[in-house]
Amino acid sequence: MIVAFFVGLVMGGSQSLARSTYSKMIPKTRDHTSFFSFYDVTEKLAIVAGTFAFGTIEAITGSMRNSVLGIMVFFVIEFVLLAMLIRREKELIIIHKND
Repeated sequence: MIVAFFVGLVMGGSQSLARSTYSKMIPKTRDHTSFFSFYDVTEKLAIVAGTFAFGTIEAITGSMRNSVLGIMVFFVIEFVLLAMLIRREKELIIIHKND
């Protein structure tokens, strides 16, 4: 129960940090609801996909260690996509400054 308490303590803070960071990333608009609805839907889909992948890999291989490695693939893909997005955004800023 002590470990669960500390995990819960960290999870609440990380969720609030994620939402505040996301709010800084969305474009300036009056329609913030659509962006946060998209955020909530993708969060739920990620939870389902991660849990499904973890369970499927564990069922096929019989090892949770392989499931953890499988989940790490999601993080690597996300890192690559995020790096591509940041690079593209920097290119757009440079183009915009030259106009």
